Amino acid sequence: MARGEQQFRTPKSVRVVKLPHARDLALPAYQSAGAAGLDLVAAVPANKPLRLKRGARALVPTGLILEIPIGFEAQIRPRSGLALKHGITVLNSPGTIDSDYRGEVQVILINLGEKLFVVQRGERIAQMVIASVARLSLRESTTARPTVRGTGGFGSTGVAMAPTKAVKGQASKPVKTKKAGKASKSGKSGKNAVTETKVGTKRSAAAVFPRRILQGTARGSQGGDGRVRRR
Repeated sequence: MARGEQQFRTPKSVRVVKLPHARDLALPAYQSAGAAGLDLVAAVPANKPLRLKRGARALVPTGLILEIPIGFEAQIRPRSGLALKHGITVLNSPGTIDSDYRGEVQVILINLGEKLFVVQRGERIAQMVIASVARLSLRESTTARPTVRGTGGFGSTGVAMAPTKAVKGQASKPVKTKKAGKASKSGKSGKNAVTETKVGTKRSAAAVFPRRILQGTARGSQGGDGRVRRR
């Protein structure tokens, strides 16, 4: 293989440098066989945890320098458990670590919850996803090719519509779906109608997905931070 072709091979690893204030901390790691993100931990002093007041934001150090391969980036995303339970999220989500950045990886956390949140040393604060990047050049033009959508945007496609059959000689008209809560033709009450429209019921999942697709995994249905205890 030519020397110039080697950099385009899919990399197997990312070189990581630990700074002095992160020597005793574990490297980011995947928490399950199918996990897409590696957990990042806070490298704050053990005797001086970060106190994040309601509505406050802070730059949290990780003590890591990454050498991202050319053609890739590291995306910094929130952890679902912290967001749901405490209102803690990544302010500039997703943050981007470029392949030519050689500074310390730091995470901008914000407290959108109702209470004070204390970030302890070694606590998992965000997840990092290594993703490929496509770089394209921009070519200036005086016109743009037309599409069916045109200039529609900002919710223009967000109205729920039910498909209709076209009547010969007439243009088909979209029919708006019924709002949850109203009685259906089968005579079910509004309460039952709302219950049936909720996502995630076992009956609806079995009906939509073939049984062969619903295969078990080591992680199972556990998500967010409920799988692993918060350190």
